[in-house]
Amino acid sequence: MTSSGGIAQEKPNMKFSVLALDYDGTIARDGQLDPEVRSAIGEVRSRGIVVVIVTGRTISDLTMVAGGLGFVDAVVGENGAVLAFRGGNTRLIGRPAPPAFLEELRRRGVAFSQGQCVVEADAGAAPQILEAIRGLELPLVILFNRGRLMVLPQAISKGIGLREALTMLRLSPHNAIAIGDAENDHDLLAACEFGVAVAWGSKALQASADDVLQGDGPGAVAAYIRQAARELRLPRERFDRTRLVLGTTDDGYPLSLAMRGRNVLIAGDPRSGKSWVTGLICEQLIIQGYTLCVIDAEGDYRTLESLPGVVVFGGDNPPAELRDLARVLRHPYMSAVVDLSHIPYREKVDYLNALLPMLASLRRSTGLPHRIVVDEAHYFLHEPNVRDLIDFDLGAYTLVTYRLSDLHPNLRKAIEGIVVKRTTDLREVSTLLEMAGSTNAESEWRSIFGGLAVDEAVLLPGIEEAGGKLRRFQLSGRLTMHVRHKAKYVDLRLIEERGFVFTENDQPVGPPARTLKEFVSSLNTVPPSVLDGHARRGDFSLWLGEVFRDHLLASDVRKVEQRYRLGHTRDLRKALAEAIQKQYDLSPQIEDTQDDAPPQFGPTSNPVTRSDGPIGPPRV
Repeated sequence: MTSSGGIAQEKPNMKFSVLALDYDGTIARDGQLDPEVRSAIGEVRSRGIVVVIVTGRTISDLTMVAGGLGFVDAVVGENGAVLAFRGGNTRLIGRPAPPAFLEELRRRGVAFSQGQCVVEADAGAAPQILEAIRGLELPLVILFNRGRLMVLPQAISKGIGLREALTMLRLSPHNAIAIGDAENDHDLLAACEFGVAVAWGSKALQASADDVLQGDGPGAVAAYIRQAARELRLPRERFDRTRLVLGTTDDGYPLSLAMRGRNVLIAGDPRSGKSWVTGLICEQLIIQGYTLCVIDAEGDYRTLESLPGVVVFGGDNPPAELRDLARVLRHPYMSAVVDLSHIPYREKVDYLNALLPMLASLRRSTGLPHRIVVDEAHYFLHEPNVRDLIDFDLGAYTLVTYRLSDLHPNLRKAIEGIVVKRTTDLREVSTLLEMAGSTNAESEWRSIFGGLAVDEAVLLPGIEEAGGKLRRFQLSGRLTMHVRHKAKYVDLRLIEERGFVFTENDQPVGPPARTLKEFVSSLNTVPPSVLDGHARRGDFSLWLGEVFRDHLLASDVRKVEQRYRLGHTRDLRKALAEAIQKQYDLSPQIEDTQDDAPPQFGPTSNPVTRSDGPIGPPRV
C-alpha cells in the first residue's frame, strides 16, 4: 500500500536471466563485433545471465567474423533454422532448401548463397524467387532484411529458434530481454518478455518494441547491457504487454489484467467462486508458457493437470518432497499443483513453512516459477513470520482467501491488485475499503459486494486497469472445469459397516447413515455436541473421501470443518448440508440454528488437533 492508504504501486520484478542479441547492425558494424559489447557480454555472463546471439548469418560465417563463438552461451543462426551451443553441439530445426529450388534459381540467373537451411539473395530478386516458389509449390517463405532477403522453410523465425534453444538450456523466454535493429527481428522481440529496438534501426520495429534504445551504434547497447545486469530485473516499460482477460465490464468492454511484478489477491465469501477466478488466471498463464506453483489447500485446482506441462503432487499421495518439486519447477513450461487436501491442518502449515521459502529462493536464483498461488492463504499467512515465508519484493504471488482480515498486515500492504467475489462479511468489507483507500464508500461497496452474481466480480481501484474506480465485470469462461455429479451416490445404499455412525463418548447416536440423503437428514436430529466432535476431528470429510471416493465433495466439507474450528461458521448443520446439496442437488430442509455456535478461535490458535478422538470415521 502507499502511504496514503491505497494499493501498493507496481514493482515488476521478473528476474532477468537471458539476453538475446541480434548481431549485424545491433552489436556489430560491417560484420565486426564491437569490443565494448564483447566486454559487456562477459560481465553479464559472469553474473549468471545466459547470452544468445540470434542472427541471419550461418554459424560458420558468424564464427569467422566474430573471431569464434566462445564469448556467448549459444547461437541461433540462419534466422532461427540452426542452433549451436558451447561445446560444439548443433541442431537443425528447418529442412535444407530442395535441390529443385536451387536449380530453378540458377536457371533464372538469380545469384544466391546458401547455408544449411537458408538461401540468401539480393532483395531485388524477390519477384523471381517468389515465382520459383509458386511454380514448384514449395513450403518456403521470403523474409526481408534491409537490402537482402532470406528464403526459409515455413514456421522458421528468430523467435522460434530462440525458444527451441532456451528449452534445451532449461530457460524461459519470459525471463529474457531481446535487442534487435531490423525487419527480421520482430519475432525475436515478440518471443521475449521484453523487446528493445535500437534507435538507428527499423522504424517499424521501434514502433512495436517495448522500449527504444537511444544512441547511434553498438556502444549504446553495451551500456544498456551493463545497466540491465546491475538490476537483474526486467525493465518496467511496457510491463503490461502480457495481459490476462478476466471478463467483460458492464459497458461491454473486455477487462484484462497485467500480472508481471504484481501481488494479486482474490477475495470473497466461502463458495462465492474465488477458485473459478484463480483457475481462470492460472489457465491463461499456463497457456502463455509461464511456470506456476499452485499451493492447493483443498484440492480445487487438480483439473489444471489437463493443461500442457502441469503436474499434480499430493492428493491421495503424500506431499511432494521439496527437492522433487524444485526439479520440476526448474523446467520452463512446467507447472505444479501441490494438493494438500488429504493432510491435517497442522501438517499443512508445517509443509508450507518449508515450501514457501524454498519457492522464493528458487525464483530469486532461477526466475522460476513465475507465479506462486496460495489458496486459503489466511490459514498460513497470519502470523508475524510472514516475512520469512513470502518475499514481498518478488511481485509474484496470487493469494486466495475468504478471511482477508486474518492476513498479516505486512502482507496486506504488499498487495497491488484485488479482485473481489461476493462478500457479505462486514469485517471483510471494511478491510477491503481500508486497503483500497476508499473508506468513504462503505455503504455503496457493501451493496455491490453483497449483490454480485456467481458469474460476476469486481476489480478494486488502486490498480491501473481499474481506472480509479470500482470495476464490475462478468467473468470469462474457463478451459478446465469440474462438472459436478448430480445423481451419483444420492441413493446409493452402503452396507451397514460403511455407513456413518454419529457418536458421543464413543457411543452411537442413532442408526448409521447409509446414504447421503440419510446423512443430511440426520444432521437435523443429532445433538450439536455430536456434530461439534465430528467436525473438530474432520470425520465428515474423511468419510466422504474414503467411503465414497468423492474427493471434491470431501474437499468442500473439509473447508466447512476448518471454518468451524476457526470460529468462522456459526451454523454447522446448514453449512454441511449446503456443501452436499451443491454437489448433488439434494433438497432437505435444514433449519437455521444459531445457538450452537462454536467458541471463537483467534487466527494464531491451533484448534485442529486429533487428540480428542479417532482420525477415521467413527464406528465404521
